[in-house]
Amino acid sequence: MKKNNKNNWWRSAPRSFFFAIALFVGFFILLQQLTDYSRQISTLSYTAFLDKVATDQVSKVYVAGQEVRGLLKDGAQFETVIGNQDTIWDLLTQHHVEVVVANTSNALNIWYLLPFLLFLLVVGFGIMMVIRQSRGSGNGGGGNIFNMGKSKAKMFMPSTIKETFESVAGATEAKEELLDVIDFLRNPKKYKRLGAKITRGVLLVGEPGNGKTLLARAVAGEANCPFFSTSGSDFIEVFVGVGAARVRDLFAQARKNAPSILFIDEIDAVGRQRGSGMGGGHDEREQTLNQLLTEMDGFETTHAPVIVLAATNRPDVLDKALLRPGRFDRRVDVPFPDLTSREAILRLHAADVKLDNKSVDLKKVAQGTPGFSGADLANLINEGAIMAAKQNKDLIDVKDLEEARDKMMLGKESKTMLLTLEDRTLTAYHEAGHALMGLLQPVEANPLYKVTIIPRGKTLGTTHSLPEREKYTQTKDEMLADVMVSLGGRAAEELVFNKYTTGAYSDLRSASHVVRNMICYYGMSDNLGPIIYSQNQYEYQYSQKTAESIDEEVRVITQECYEKTVAVLQANRDKLEKLAQALLEKETMFAAEIYALLGIEPRVEHRF
Repeated sequence: MKKNNKNNWWRSAPRSFFFAIALFVGFFILLQQLTDYSRQISTLSYTAFLDKVATDQVSKVYVAGQEVRGLLKDGAQFETVIGNQDTIWDLLTQHHVEVVVANTSNALNIWYLLPFLLFLLVVGFGIMMVIRQSRGSGNGGGGNIFNMGKSKAKMFMPSTIKETFESVAGATEAKEELLDVIDFLRNPKKYKRLGAKITRGVLLVGEPGNGKTLLARAVAGEANCPFFSTSGSDFIEVFVGVGAARVRDLFAQARKNAPSILFIDEIDAVGRQRGSGMGGGHDEREQTLNQLLTEMDGFETTHAPVIVLAATNRPDVLDKALLRPGRFDRRVDVPFPDLTSREAILRLHAADVKLDNKSVDLKKVAQGTPGFSGADLANLINEGAIMAAKQNKDLIDVKDLEEARDKMMLGKESKTMLLTLEDRTLTAYHEAGHALMGLLQPVEANPLYKVTIIPRGKTLGTTHSLPEREKYTQTKDEMLADVMVSLGGRAAEELVFNKYTTGAYSDLRSASHVVRNMICYYGMSDNLGPIIYSQNQYEYQYSQKTAESIDEEVRVITQECYEKTVAVLQANRDKLEKLAQALLEKETMFAAEIYALLGIEPRVEHRF
C-alpha cells in the first residue's frame, strides 16, 4: 500500500517540478566550479610579476588592456594589473614569453555573465510558475495568492439539495421557527404588501450533533433556492484584509443568486466579541467581523431576499452587535431530542437498515438513550448493524442495539479481564445494592431495566434504569432518592464485607454533585435557606464563610442519606443476598427476573 502511494505521487508530480530541481542543482554545481576555479588563480603585484618574468618563471600571458592573466612554468595561474605597457613588451620578448592580446573593445568574459544569466533564468522560472498557478482553478477561489480574496463557500443549486423537513426527525419547535424564513423566500411580495420585514439572520444554537447543519440544508431544500455553505474559519487568513474581502465576495455571490441562503457554520470562529484579541481594532478577525456586520446591514428585503443562517454551540462569546435586531435577531434553539424525538430519529435511521421489528421496540431503545444527540442515535443504529453483520445475522435484533448502546455509554466489553471470585462477589453485592435501593424507594424513581456484573470499559458492573417519560422537574424527595441509589453500592460493601473499595468513586461523585446542586442552585437546604449560591468559572458569588457552610451542609445531607441506605439494606438483607447470588450465577439479569426473584410487585407504567 505504501509503495502504491509513492508511485502515485511520482506520476502526479508536474514535469516543471523536476525541471526546477534540475535547474537549481545545475546552478549550484556551476557556482561551485566557478568558485573552485577562482581559488586556483593567485593575484600578483606588478613588481612580483616583473621579477617572475625576469627569472624566466612565466611561460604565457593573456593581456586585455591593463589586466594580465598568465601561466607559470610550474603550472600555476596568476593575474595582475600592469602599468606602462610600452616597457613591458621588450621584457616579455627577451625572456621568450608567449603573449596573447585580446581586443578590449568587444572583450566580454562569459564566466562573469553566466551566473547572472542563470540567476535571471531561475527567477523568471519562479515567476512563470506563480502566474501559471494563479491561472489554475483553486478550491472555492482561494487556492492561490491571486485569488486569496475569493470566498471559499460552496454553492449548492436547488436541484442538488435533497434534504427537506421530512429528512429531519424531531426538532419540531425549531422547524416551526424556520417556516417563517421559508415562507419569506417563497413569497417575498406577501411581506412587502404589508410593509413587513423578515428577519435577516437566524442563529441556530445547540450542542454538536443535534442537526443544525441538516436544518439549514432542509430550509434551502424547502425554499427551493441556492444554498451557500461555509465555515467561520474559512474567512480567517494570516494576511490582513483577506477575511473582509472574502466576506464581500460571499455576499456579492449571494445577492447575484437571490433569493438564496447563506449558511455560516461555527460562526463563533469569526464572530467573537471584539476587543478580546491582542491586535485591538487592527486584528484581522475583528476586521472580518466588521465587514460581516456591514454586509448584513446592507440587505434590502424587497430587492435581494438573502437570509443568513449561522450555527454555533457558543452563543455566549458572540459580539453583541452581531445579535442585535436587524442582524441575527432570531435565535432558534436546537436542543437534545426528547423521548418522542429520539424515537422519531431512530425510526428515520432504522428505515435504511434491516431491523428485526418483532424483537426491537424503538420506543424502549429511545427510553434507554437519554441525553443522546441525533448523531449519537444514528451511530447507535450503525453500530448495531455492524455487530449484527459481524455475527452473520440476517436482521438486527434488540441484543445488537443494546450492545451498541452499552458500548457507546460505557465502553467495549472486557473479555480479557480476569477477575477473581472475590472481585466478582464484591461487584455482585455492589450492583445488587444499587438495584435494591432503586426498587425500595418510597418515591417514584426511574424503573430498573437490567443489572450486569460483566466488565465493560472502566466499570466492573452496571445497573441500568430507563426513564419511561421525560422529567422536566424533580422534587427534593426524588433527588434524595437518587442520592441513596448512588450510595447503595458503597453501603452494600460495608454491610456485607465491612470494608470500602475504590469502585464506589463514581457513585460518591454523583451523589455529592446532586447534593451540592440541591443546596447551591435549588434552595433545598433547611439550614441555608431558599437562596442560590452560584459561582462563575473563576469567581464565587459568596463569602468564604458561606462556602464552609455549604461544604458542611453537603457532608451532613450525604451522611444522612448514607445512614438511611445502610438501614434499608440491613432490613432487606435477605433480598440483597438473593440478588447478589443470582448475579454471580447469571451475570446479567433484567427487571422482570429481579421482580420475580425478590417477590416485588412490578411497577405500573405511566399511560399518556
